[in-house]
Amino acid sequence: MSKNIYIEPNYTYGDHTLHYIQQAAEHGLYEIRGLGAKRRLPTFDDLTFLTASASRYPLEGYREKCETKTVLGTRFAKKPIELGIPITIAGMSFGALTAQAKDALGRAAGEMGTSTTTGDGGMTPEERRSSKTLVYQCLPSRYGFNPDDLRKADAIELVIGQGAKPGGGGMLLGQKISPRVAKMRTLPEGVDQRSACRHPDWTGSDDLAIKLSELREITDWQVPIYVKVGATRVKNDVKLAVAAGADVVVVDGMQGGTAATQQVFIEHAGIPTLAALRQAVEALEEIDMVGQVQLIISGGIRSGADVAKALAMGADAVSIGQAAMMALGCNARHYHMNGELVDATEDFAALGTAPGYCHHCHTGRCPVGIATQTPELEKRLDVDWGARRVKNYLQTLTMELTTLARACGKSNVHNLEREDLAALTIEAAAMAKIPLAGTDWIPGVSGY
Repeated sequence: MSKNIYIEPNYTYGDHTLHYIQQAAEHGLYEIRGLGAKRRLPTFDDLTFLTASASRYPLEGYREKCETKTVLGTRFAKKPIELGIPITIAGMSFGALTAQAKDALGRAAGEMGTSTTTGDGGMTPEERRSSKTLVYQCLPSRYGFNPDDLRKADAIELVIGQGAKPGGGGMLLGQKISPRVAKMRTLPEGVDQRSACRHPDWTGSDDLAIKLSELREITDWQVPIYVKVGATRVKNDVKLAVAAGADVVVVDGMQGGTAATQQVFIEHAGIPTLAALRQAVEALEEIDMVGQVQLIISGGIRSGADVAKALAMGADAVSIGQAAMMALGCNARHYHMNGELVDATEDFAALGTAPGYCHHCHTGRCPVGIATQTPELEKRLDVDWGARRVKNYLQTLTMELTTLARACGKSNVHNLEREDLAALTIEAAAMAKIPLAGTDWIPGVSGY
């Protein structure tokens, strides 16, 4: 006669934790993977809009215009960037992505009147040709850094850190160091590349100011200079970047992605984008630089609602990376080749994963031809097809953004404000300093 056996769950040592310990014990190595944090974190989903009704006057979507024009770099640059939408493409390197992927992103961004960004490893001719507005990154590694290419850019982004790995350097494992990547980065083929975690030619805020001056001199003060930080000590970092002379500050929250880094960085370093944005805005307010220095927020921006909430909280623009990859076909069940859709399920299974769950960018074995340097896999990304998908995605985000802005009575998306938002959880209310829905209570601010 069988007995009913009750097995009490162990929340300290659950399946995930046991798997981690057993893998560490077996191999003596930490896990490296791509993309961003998987843990449940407060996000823009935890905010909602207080749209117009009797006490507010909404705008008619089919008859009244809602402006999306965005200007970046008005502080010092002779030629600030003028974008058609406040949604930009984040830095993702040639090396992490294929040249075809970079080309497709550039085409889509150009058609939507926005910018794309080079990433580590330099500028490819394909990317410069396809990108109407291109931001050139200067990273600690200096891999592929070329002053001639720098002068061809429409803006410069000095990268201090990333949201997925603040305080850590980038990785590009040997299987992705193809002959072309190796030549651009002056590296041996097939050997792991580990980037420096800090810039080699400056050690503090005074040196940062000197570095920004050098970049301005080489570009004759023509283009905006961005400073990008991973979200940790956000207030201090934003204030230092502004003091050093940044035109634009980019803050990347812990939901930001990466091609490859230690999982312990991805899941246990930095702060969520929601909290980082609020602190960045407060920093600019405290030094009276709102409107003079523009703020771009990145890290887990997925929808037009996310964009609208970020702007309402005080960002001037957002930047998307992982979402742009997904629009290209990352984690999709099919890829597009020779005019047909081809099932990639078995290729995902060979990596030990499935469509929708893949984070194996570091392996170079991308089943859909986006995060690879293997010629046969590269062919799986049709540039025209990918560019069309990313354009459609950006267009959808923009329509969602303007729909929400009009519903709040705004004729310009940049007129969205914190007063248009309410928080749905206590954690989000505290992090964003937005009142909890149905109350005027902000935890830690407006009493108990």
